[in-house]
Amino acid sequence: MNRAEKVANVEALTGDFAKASVAVLAEYRGLTALQMNKLRRVVREADGRCRVAKNRLAKRAIGDGRYAALGSMLKGPTALIIGFKDPITIAKIAVKLADEMPKLAIKGAVLDGQVVPAAGVKALADLPPKEVVLGQLLGLLQAPASQLLRTLNEPGAQLARLVDALAKRADGGAA
Repeated sequence: MNRAEKVANVEALTGDFAKASVAVLAEYRGLTALQMNKLRRVVREADGRCRVAKNRLAKRAIGDGRYAALGSMLKGPTALIIGFKDPITIAKIAVKLADEMPKLAIKGAVLDGQVVPAAGVKALADLPPKEVVLGQLLGLLQAPASQLLRTLNEPGAQLARLVDALAKRADGGAA
């Protein structure tokens, strides 16, 4: 690899880290080319990127930014699984593929500048998707308003039931 290729790789990684929401590191030693292609394809479908770079070049691309904590995990053959939108989706994919491919071992991740160990990545993968969490939050926000509405409507409903019961009793007595 000549100097121009190294500079291009560092620039590409720097651009990826600038747009990333999460970066998961995994050791890929022993994976076949087909398995690596599957890993790359699945990550790409989830709006992410799987990169394999020399550790020295990856450390240079990380620099002192919010992914600087990755530097300590860059040892041995490491695949960088970078997610651009939903970090939970990337964590789910990484954990699922690690279960399918025993030779793929998750080392950890960095989410919002915080280091997440491998167990934390698995816990992150167990979280529900963003849409489900937003739906649950919306339900919690709507509950007090709907309860207040029911409380305000109840006296009118009681009066209507009382009038109905009196009307039925009067019709029953007349017959």
